[in-house]
Amino acid sequence: MKRFQPQPGFVVQAFRFALDPNAAQERALRSHCGAARAAYNWAVGWVTASWWQRKAEATYGVIEADLTEWRPWSLPALRKAFNEVKHTDPRFASWWEANSKEAYNTGLANAAAAFDNYAKSQQGKRRGKRVAAPRFKSKRKARLSCRFTTGTIRVEPDGRHVTLPRLGTIRVHEPMGKLLARVQAGAARILSATARHERGRWFVSLQTETARDLVRVARPDAAVGIDLGVKILAVMADSTGEIRTILNPGPLDGALKLLRRASRTVSRRRGPDHRTGRKASKRWEKANTHRNRVHHRVANLRQDALHKLTTAVAAEYGTVVVEDLNVAGMLRNPRLARQIADAGFGEIRRQLAYRTRRNGCRVMAADRWFPSSKTCSGCGVVKAKLPLHVRTYECAACGLVIDRDDNAARNLAALAAACTTGTGVAGDQDTAKVSKPRGADRKTRATRHDRKVTAGRAGGATLPHQRQTETRDRTQAEALTLW
Repeated sequence: MKRFQPQPGFVVQAFRFALDPNAAQERALRSHCGAARAAYNWAVGWVTASWWQRKAEATYGVIEADLTEWRPWSLPALRKAFNEVKHTDPRFASWWEANSKEAYNTGLANAAAAFDNYAKSQQGKRRGKRVAAPRFKSKRKARLSCRFTTGTIRVEPDGRHVTLPRLGTIRVHEPMGKLLARVQAGAARILSATARHERGRWFVSLQTETARDLVRVARPDAAVGIDLGVKILAVMADSTGEIRTILNPGPLDGALKLLRRASRTVSRRRGPDHRTGRKASKRWEKANTHRNRVHHRVANLRQDALHKLTTAVAAEYGTVVVEDLNVAGMLRNPRLARQIADAGFGEIRRQLAYRTRRNGCRVMAADRWFPSSKTCSGCGVVKAKLPLHVRTYECAACGLVIDRDDNAARNLAALAAACTTGTGVAGDQDTAKVSKPRGADRKTRATRHDRKVTAGRAGGATLPHQRQTETRDRTQAEALTLW
């Protein structure tokens, strides 16, 4: 085996494989994941205990200088405190030696990250929904996961087994020939391994530092706009005017009948009752396993469809433009929440982000308020209103009649084409996206009203690349975000 020599072209990449552990190995895996959960709960309780103590002392009239000191939540501080109490704490003293130290380090690292996210969210330094304080993880609901960063982590020479610390050699469900060849040739080095239980089986994810050459796309000068939908998963229009339609497989809709039947069977069995301590019957466990198998198949079918779509897009086009959809807000619609969740809009954007980086392409997100559906792709006139049930776009100015989704995809492709041809925001393509504090983009009521009136005026707006004024570059900079 050649010695690993990192080069400038090396990247961090994960290889995920399914495991086939025996009964003893599965018990050990569950023990390690349980140890990670126990360490996480200990860290949360240890840190928050000082919070409650300070709050109680303040009610007694204790001055600020005399209050109990804050306990730190950094990973080194949690490690030091845990190593001091694990020998004497009755929650760990009798069994902590049965698992690898990496199991406890996983829980402590997760707790440190949770407290950091909470602090940044409270200070307005973290985007997205406000994060609550870390809470204890339930034994019944916590995800089974454990990460190994030290010790013996290797792929066996036969390519069908992987060795993990304290767990030994575990058989892999699928061959690991590609990763093994890279490791033996000195083109890859394993950094860490994460064992996780998902969808009814165990997986191992090997994080490696490996050589990865830049794969050129088939059409580097072509741009494509992608309009996502429910019945039709994606409508893609490239810069040449060609339109492709990808139907939504709808794995959940196809399995609803089976799920209803399986759920009725489970409800008729004697299930567990955690309040009284009653255990589930064998027939309930068998029925619940069958129902879970249906859920796992739905998730696998959805994942397969999304991976195939994003792989095909990232391998063909040099520039991809998608909409900045408010998926969280769309899921609040009780009529469409299930279909939107089944389509996986957020997962498509996430996969496009990392896949295009591998091929040297660009992914741009159109502004959330860009009227891609209301704008005529022929003349650029913007309709005042276009209800969702109207699936055909009819332009009163030029007489264009086109499908609503096709029209939106063409408008997105026009934005991408304007940037790739040099008439757009060429100077902003290398600018990193800056994370803004909470509330930085919040508009007043008057601003929102003016924006709706301006965008809804017929003939009052055209596509950026169709304008012949000096404001063209500025408009495109506002409509597109490189990410």
